[in-house]
Amino acid sequence: MNILEVRNLSVVLKAGKQKKTLVDDVSFQVAPGECVGVLGESGSGKSMTSKAVLGLLDRNFKVSGQAVFEGQDLLKKGREEMRRIRGRRIAMVLQNPMTCFDPLYRVGNQMGETFKTHTDLSSAQIRDALLAVLEKMRIREPAEALEKYPHQLSGGMLQRIMIGLAMALKPALLIADEPTTAIDSITQYEILEEFWRIKSEHNTAMLFITHDLGAASRVADRLVVMNQGRIVDEGDFGHIINEAKDPYTRLLVEKRIAVMDQYRRRVRGGNA
Repeated sequence: MNILEVRNLSVVLKAGKQKKTLVDDVSFQVAPGECVGVLGESGSGKSMTSKAVLGLLDRNFKVSGQAVFEGQDLLKKGREEMRRIRGRRIAMVLQNPMTCFDPLYRVGNQMGETFKTHTDLSSAQIRDALLAVLEKMRIREPAEALEKYPHQLSGGMLQRIMIGLAMALKPALLIADEPTTAIDSITQYEILEEFWRIKSEHNTAMLFITHDLGAASRVADRLVVMNQGRIVDEGDFGHIINEAKDPYTRLLVEKRIAVMDQYRRRVRGGNA
C-alpha cells in the first residue's frame, strides 16, 4: 500500500477575473521506504505540488484532485487537522534553513516548540530529545548549539538540525523541497549523505524536490520530471538518462552530462 497517492492534482491561481493553471492533472505515488525525486526547473510546478498536498496554499488558489495519505484525502482536511498531520506524520525540510528559524529566539527554544506541539514530553525529556537530535546529526557541542541564535550557526548546520528535527517524530513521509540549494557544494554532499542514511536506516517514504538531476540521482529511487505544471517523464535514473523522449527531460540530461564532462576535464588537467 502506498503512503501517498496524488491523483489528478491541479492548482489554479485566481487573480481577479483571470485564472492561471500552475499544476495540471498531476498523478504519482510514493511507497513506504521509497524516495521519489520530483525534478524540474523554477516555475515547473514541483514546489506548488507539495504545497497543495500539505494544505499550505491560501484561498487565491483552487486545488482539485486527490492527495491520499495513509488512506485519507488530505485535500478534504481542515486547517487544524492538517496542522496536526504536518510535523507529526508528514515532515518537511525547506530550501533555506535561515528562513525557517526566527532570528530573535535561541535554536533550542525553537526546536523545543516542535516537541511541545506534537508530544507529551516533559521539559527535561524534551531537552534530552533535542540533545539526541543534535548528536545524531553530528553537531559538535550540542548543548552549546541549543543556546545559540540561528545566525551563530552555519547554513549547513541549520539544515542538518532541520533534517534531524523532522525525523525525530518518526514521520511516515518526509518532503524535502530543494534542501541543498542554499548551501555550498561540500555541505550539499554532506546533506545528501544524511538523506541517503535516512533512506537506508528507516522505512520513511520521501519526496525529494529539486532542480538538480545529480542530487536527485543520489537519493531517489524513481524520478518524476515536471515542466510547465505537468509531468513530462517518469522512471528510474537509468530510464531518464538513456530512454527519456521528452525534449525538456533530454535538455536536463544534456546539461548534467555537460557539467560532468567539464568536471572530468578539469580533474585530468584539461586532457580529454
